[in-house]
Amino acid sequence: MLAYQTKNDLGNLVSMADLSTNAIGNLLDRAEEFKHGAGSRFTQPVYAVNLFFENSTRTHTSFEMAERKLGLNILPFDPSTSSVTKGETLHDTLLTLDAIGANIAVIRHKQNRYYEPLIAGCDLNLGIINAGDGSGEHPSQSLLDLMTIREEFGRFTGLRILICGDIRHSRVARSNAEALGKLGAKVLFAGPQEWFDDSLSDLGEYGDWDELLPTADVVMMLRIQHERGVSNDHFDPEAYAAKYGLTVQRALHMKQGAIIMHPGPINRGVELASELVQAPNSRFVKQMQNGVYVRMAMIERICLDRHLGGLS
Repeated sequence: MLAYQTKNDLGNLVSMADLSTNAIGNLLDRAEEFKHGAGSRFTQPVYAVNLFFENSTRTHTSFEMAERKLGLNILPFDPSTSSVTKGETLHDTLLTLDAIGANIAVIRHKQNRYYEPLIAGCDLNLGIINAGDGSGEHPSQSLLDLMTIREEFGRFTGLRILICGDIRHSRVARSNAEALGKLGAKVLFAGPQEWFDDSLSDLGEYGDWDELLPTADVVMMLRIQHERGVSNDHFDPEAYAAKYGLTVQRALHMKQGAIIMHPGPINRGVELASELVQAPNSRFVKQMQNGVYVRMAMIERICLDRHLGGLS
């Protein structure tokens, strides 16, 4: 396995921008090994803690399942019953967990790039995995998406990946666009113009949804993120579905062999028709399954870098 390269301190995984194509390939290869029955190589205890300051089903439970499959010891943490409610900073929370012996912290936080001062401060010894930062990035979701795409097509070069929906507020769109471009895929964006982020123009091409749909190998739908400021007051789900949703009728125009993806949670009947969630060309369930193996690979990689668990 090639060395894991990151622009941040060794032993953190916070951004897809920090991963070389070799590092991505190594992580996907190891995830495939886990999927096909490879066991944990840990011979010494490793302690992990999952700090989710935003609600989560898939990412939170997937990381915990990955940790359990690897044999890690999980420290329970609930923000609502922690000293965060008394005004404790994220740094001081991690300082406490570090002091009592936690080795890895998996963190989801509403603040974009929350991890930068934590890593730059150099006073924390535990490794950080970014499980989503505001509208910034979501590296583990990106890696599981990449794994799913590679399993389907065996390559990235030459594929056309269409991401449609609330692009501006989506950390998934940003992480995937960053990674897919490096790997040789063509990234396309669609959805309401007011929800497109011009800063992503260097990573992909924005265009008309119905014109781009028949050209795409992968159609990745995104939900509208009302929790990040998209108002519900004048939002009409039926009108949105008719104009930007992947409806049953619209799906008939998809390219032969193209697949449907969604990071979840799905708002059925809005961005994606309920009938398509588990359609033959949907990979939604496989994405969730692959998430466990990718997160196992991420955790193991950080432990290797930090010489934890008896790994070498």
